[in-house]
Amino acid sequence: MTLSRRSLLRGAAAGGAAFAVGGVFAPSIGRAAGPVKIGYVTPQSGPLAAFGEANKFVTDAVSKIAGSEVQIIARDSQSDSNKAAEAAKSLIADDGVNIMVVASTPETTNPVSSVCEVEQIPCISTVAPWQPWYIGRQGNPGDPKSWKNFEYTYHYFWGLEDIVAVYSSMWNQIETNRIVGGLFPNDGDGNAWGDPNVGIAPGLAKAGGYKVIDPGRYHNLNDDFTAQITAFKNGNADIVTGVVIPPDFTTFWTQANQQGFRPKAVTVAKALLFPSSVEALGPLGNNLSSEVWWTPNHPFKSSLTGDTSAQMADAFTKFSGRPWTQPIGFVYSLFEVALDVIKRAGDAS
Repeated sequence: MTLSRRSLLRGAAAGGAAFAVGGVFAPSIGRAAGPVKIGYVTPQSGPLAAFGEANKFVTDAVSKIAGSEVQIIARDSQSDSNKAAEAAKSLIADDGVNIMVVASTPETTNPVSSVCEVEQIPCISTVAPWQPWYIGRQGNPGDPKSWKNFEYTYHYFWGLEDIVAVYSSMWNQIETNRIVGGLFPNDGDGNAWGDPNVGIAPGLAKAGGYKVIDPGRYHNLNDDFTAQITAFKNGNADIVTGVVIPPDFTTFWTQANQQGFRPKAVTVAKALLFPSSVEALGPLGNNLSSEVWWTPNHPFKSSLTGDTSAQMADAFTKFSGRPWTQPIGFVYSLFEVALDVIKRAGDAS
């Protein structure tokens, strides 16, 4: 039996059941001529490259498990949305991939997902909050009544409601005036986080009476954050939050200290997720905070090998010589889901 691509993904229930499947990956995955091809687009260079630090570790491990009947073809988005779209188009047109997986920020997930939706190629994405992925891809993001579901593209990750819950829980533990300075770039993440209706400000107001100062959008790779720092100082912000690429946070935080702005709490997504980006701050990296969505202590096991999160983190350190990094678990899970989808399809062509 040959299934349509739409049926292929529907049968996997958007991949959510993959984590309940035990045992080692079965090689009898399809009846297509040649290997089943999985395309993978991820930032391997540019300002988002830290998200791709575990790519080779994961793809090598999954390729060893899956064997010769699966071929993983990875492409670098270069931390650029246009390059991400081009990579997806090339994987589809030139490499003939059967299914696409993509990870790490809306600048990667959204263009790849949109290309796959048009080309009717199943696509699974993660490591981007669901709001910028789902709402940001709508024809009219400001009109919820016009929003439509997608046919070929699927996504899983936490949302901004989780950011509100986690961040406010941290801030509630210290004495502040509950005034928050927001750093929101002019990109998919920043526009979603800073949206006055679906962003974090309404949720923070409800969660604990927090007021967000939003000085407006700035372009990524900004070299001067004086306007934002001045707005936060004039507004008496005790807290700073936002979703900032690593080099921009280094610039902002260095300039904030130079200009005498020292908030009581700094909790920033994206920039503070990785050991490498915090190391780049030197002593200025002390007493900063961020959300955590995967660690060696998480109580989950690989559905492919049974390895624990701790074993996976240790294996990455032995492979790379680097400390574990949060995307390891989620990037690995992309391939767990994809392989489960392929197994269920019967004929992955």
